[in-house]
This record gives sequence, C-alpha cells and structure tokens, in this order.
Amino acid sequence: MSARIVMAGGGTAGHVNPLLATAHELVASGCDVTVIGTEEGLEARLVPAAGLDLVTIPRVPLPRRPSAQLLTLVPRWRRAVDRCAEALAGADALVGFGGYVSTPAYRAAARLGVPVVVHEQNARPGLANRVGARRAAVVALTFASTPLAARAGRTQVVGLPLRPAIADLARRREDPDAARGAREEAAARLGIDPSRTTVLVTGGSLGAVRLNEAVAAAARDLPEGAQVVHLTGRGKDAPVREAIAAAGAADRWLVLDYLTTMEDALAVADLVVCRSGAGTVAEMTALGLPCVYVPLPIGNGEQRLNARDHVGAGGAVLVDDDDFTAEAVRTRVWPLVGSDRLVEMARASRDLGGTDAARALADLVIDAAEGRIRR
Repeated sequence: MSARIVMAGGGTAGHVNPLLATAHELVASGCDVTVIGTEEGLEARLVPAAGLDLVTIPRVPLPRRPSAQLLTLVPRWRRAVDRCAEALAGADALVGFGGYVSTPAYRAAARLGVPVVVHEQNARPGLANRVGARRAAVVALTFASTPLAARAGRTQVVGLPLRPAIADLARRREDPDAARGAREEAAARLGIDPSRTTVLVTGGSLGAVRLNEAVAAAARDLPEGAQVVHLTGRGKDAPVREAIAAAGAADRWLVLDYLTTMEDALAVADLVVCRSGAGTVAEMTALGLPCVYVPLPIGNGEQRLNARDHVGAGGAVLVDDDDFTAEAVRTRVWPLVGSDRLVEMARASRDLGGTDAARALADLVIDAAEGRIRR
C-alpha cells in the first residue's frame, strides 16, 4: 500500500523542522506526502525546497481580546477548514504538529473520518494539540512528562524528529573516532582550532539579545585555551563584534549572525549556551551536549519545562533570563569550561538522547493509515 499522508504544521522552525524530518522518512517508505501550511510561515519556503507539495490556508489565530478580527473569525475559520478538507480528500491519515495550521486540519479530518496522529513537541502542550488529541488515533510525545490527554493506550513517547543532518551527526558522535573526524571537518569549515574547548552561544535563527549582551560583556574573562562560536541572529552581530574587539578576545571568538550548516557549530561544541525550545533540547540531548539553558521568559513557560529532564539528569544547568548577566557568565558558565563537571554533564546528556524519533513517528503514521491503529 502506498499511503497518502497529509501533514499539518508550520510557522516556526520548531514546527517545520520535525515535520520535514518525518516527511523525509514517510517519502522514503513510499508514501505520497502533502503539507498544509500558510503563506507567511517558514513552511512557505522550506516545504517546496524539500520537494513536497504545499497547500496553503488562511492563518486563523484566535484574538486574545475583542477586536475587529473577531467579527471575521467564523467565516475565516470555515474557509480554513474547507481548504483543509480539500487537501484531505482521499487521504489515509493526517499528522499534525500543532500551531494555527493544525486546528482546522484536525476539524476537517474529523469531518471526513481521516485518522489523526498528533505530535506534541513541548512539555506543555498548546491549544491546537489539546483539541486534536481528543479524537486522535495516537498521540506522540517528545517528553514523557507532557500532560496531553488521550484515550487509554493512545499515547507514545517517541522524542522529537531530528533534521537528517543532526541525526547523522548524532550517530557519528556515538563513535569516538567518527566524532573526532566530524569535529575536525567542521572546525576546518569554520576556520577555528579543533583542539580548543569550544563554547557555542546561540539564540536560534532570530538570536537572543540577552545572551549576546551577557556573554560578550564577559569576554575579557574567557578562560585560557577556550574559544567561542557565537551565533548572534540575523543583523545582531555588530554590537557583539565591537564588544569582543574591545575585550581583546577576537582571536578566540568567531562571530556569525547566521549559519546555514548548524551541524558544524554543534560538531565542535563542548558546551552550549542557548534557549530551551523543544527542538533545541532534543538536539542537545541527541548529541550528548552539556548546556546552560536560559529559557525564553514569554509564552506559557514551556521552555523551562522542556529543559527539566535534561537539567534533572545533571546534563544541563538553567539560569533565568533576568539572572543571565555578565556576572552569571563569569561565575556559572566560564567555570564549567575544561572542568570535571563538564565531563560529567556530557556523560549525563548522552544517556538522555535518541536519534530515531522521525522513523518512529513515521511508523505510527503508516500504522494509522493502514488501519493497524484503530480510531
């Protein structure tokens, strides 16, 4: 059977990357894959670039306060559901990753009787997946502690589907010789010394001003023998370059605003300073990397919860955004560099990670499509 699978999700890299990783496995299994997204999200560029068909629907966020948008909500919602129903006609299964796109897709699937698989990436689920889980054939989780209600026996922990490049790096890191080779190759591409202990600082593609400012302000105290790869976010590199030059640390501090081959930065990292989005945490644990997490202090607190298991296992430390200052870098980050504790953190991180979530989720979707999971 060549199953026809529809996937729903988009907006941010946190939704698009696991969707694409799972789509890669589904296509490799002979499935025909269509993606439902919007014209505004990252999926508008990344899904076609991956060779997948994209069906766009109107973005229908629920207004948080009375506004003119509320008057048009019902007709816009109906148009989105109808458009999803057109994409789902003849589909064998829908897999949703949450966000604005998934809610109308779940409603259309219920109307058509198409089995649904929900994947929730965060430790605290969003509204779309809380709705979708009620009728789902199976709910797949990244974190075992995620409180997402589903019918008895319908919840499985699979982890977060990783981008192929990250999954490949994770496998290479399981073997010391392969890991050394990956590190040396990546260091050569980045133009840095593979023998130095390397701290990676990243706030994601958009960057994190708090991380940029605090770490750069502590540059003068960077431990001897260490180096930094600092990904500032697009357009946020100039102040960091100025601070590093003023501190006299430019010869050991690579500043980039964006890196298309993020796997290179991860291949050379010994310690990572970063936010704790679900995708980030999944990649860090899959790669066995010690982390200093600085959770984004907005939203519903999911970033702090995402980091909980990694921190609890001893593989990471957590510093609140308000507390992440230059002094915190001097007293809580730099002392880890080259320490016995960093070795212990790396060992604890390796014990947490998994690399086969995309394959496991794809198998669940195919099982639902072929009727092996009853609705």
